[in-house]
Amino acid sequence: METTTEISNESQEVIDGVAFAKLYGEPLFKLPNDLYIPPDALEVFLEAFEGPLDLLLYLIRKQNFNILDIPLAAVTLQYLEYIEQIRKRNLELAADYLLMAAMLIEIKSRMLLPAKKVEGEEELLDPRAELVRRLLEYEQIKLAAFQLDTLPQVGRDFVRTQVYIDQTVVTRFPDVDIADLQAAWNDLLRRAKLTERHTITREELSVREHMTQILRRLQNAKFIEFQDLFETSRGVPVVVVNFIALLELAKETLIEITQAEAFAPIYVRLSYAPN
Repeated sequence: METTTEISNESQEVIDGVAFAKLYGEPLFKLPNDLYIPPDALEVFLEAFEGPLDLLLYLIRKQNFNILDIPLAAVTLQYLEYIEQIRKRNLELAADYLLMAAMLIEIKSRMLLPAKKVEGEEELLDPRAELVRRLLEYEQIKLAAFQLDTLPQVGRDFVRTQVYIDQTVVTRFPDVDIADLQAAWNDLLRRAKLTERHTITREELSVREHMTQILRRLQNAKFIEFQDLFETSRGVPVVVVNFIALLELAKETLIEITQAEAFAPIYVRLSYAPN
């Protein structure tokens, strides 16, 4: 028993045909009769140039021509073909390219004429020299621009993080750096040397005694400036012992050395002892 299956012409076209596109998820095998396609809709531009020098440099590098010995006949012919394409679409854009084309033709015509030797020069001047110089400078600038573009840029490759810090809640004084103490100490030594007396005496100095004196002075004042704790008129030995006593008090956390801001005067006060 034979079974015959009939397939309509429309179904056969769907099976054998290739869809142009999908419309609302359904394959489209035939273009609509009322479909309008603009004349420039299917034009493809393979290369985009930034100017006449860019186009000329592209033609030379693409064909591996020696830039110091440009075959102007071949390059000019290719150049004019490109201008003919852009002239049909944008006459204003083609004006700059036409100027370069005229320059190429002028250089080629000068090469065909007998060369004239310039007085004072041993070698003949090549009519292509100025064009080669401009091309080499343009290529260097283009390479530098490409290298700059590869560097990370804000907004393109990364973004700056912004962190908000509320500094109005707690007033925090900057910590006193060792460099600040060193600068203050050097200033004290300089002042002590200016006022010291050249009298040879022997004096026994006690660090503990000076520590007690500093604590007594701080009990009667809320703050005392760092340099006011030193009696420079008594000489360098007294200043040294007084400075060691001050460091010992800071080490035992009996005093605090503070500074309101960078490069501001340094103050000394008693450490806060909670009840």
